[in-house]
Amino acid sequence: MSANRIRGQVYVLGDNIDTDQIIPAQYLNLVPTIPEEYEKLGSYALCGVLDAPPYVPQGRTKTPYAIIVAGRNFGCGSSREHAPIAIGAAGGRAVVAESYARIFFRNCVATGELYPLETATRLVGEFVTGDEAEIDLDASTITNLRTGAVMALAPLGDARPVIDAGGLFEYARRTGMIASTAHPDVREAVPVNRVVED
Repeated sequence: MSANRIRGQVYVLGDNIDTDQIIPAQYLNLVPTIPEEYEKLGSYALCGVLDAPPYVPQGRTKTPYAIIVAGRNFGCGSSREHAPIAIGAAGGRAVVAESYARIFFRNCVATGELYPLETATRLVGEFVTGDEAEIDLDASTITNLRTGAVMALAPLGDARPVIDAGGLFEYARRTGMIASTAHPDVREAVPVNRVVED
């Protein structure tokens, strides 16, 4: 994914947005590794949120909103990795929330689909859906381009290079933790049961 800045429209949500709202259970049969099903999964992102405008317009597969601003406990509920994948498949790039369900945060990092950014400030009152915003990942800030207000975010720390790489497996390949045919400069891992002679 690799980005220093994320700019786009904001989609505002409240507290306790759960994984059933992010991607309802009936769509969990879609396999994200199949390109057509990945795209279809994105078209259903946040369709369980009933008190907000559609995240993905009817008949489309992509959202106009690159950034989600939410309250506390985003991604609570069941531990489905489809949740961050669905938002990422729809074109979402980042979620800015006061806090996350631990499994949702881990799934964002593991899949590399979204930057899960935290803020100590309640931002849901600082934005309205449709505002333009810019996130500076290096400075750990979000700017409301309508009002000019700049607000601090918590740094992602060690999670950022994993998300930048596109998720845990791609990060492991790039850093040589696991073998990769895509990167010939990374040496092949030696299977545990193979004897290596000097």
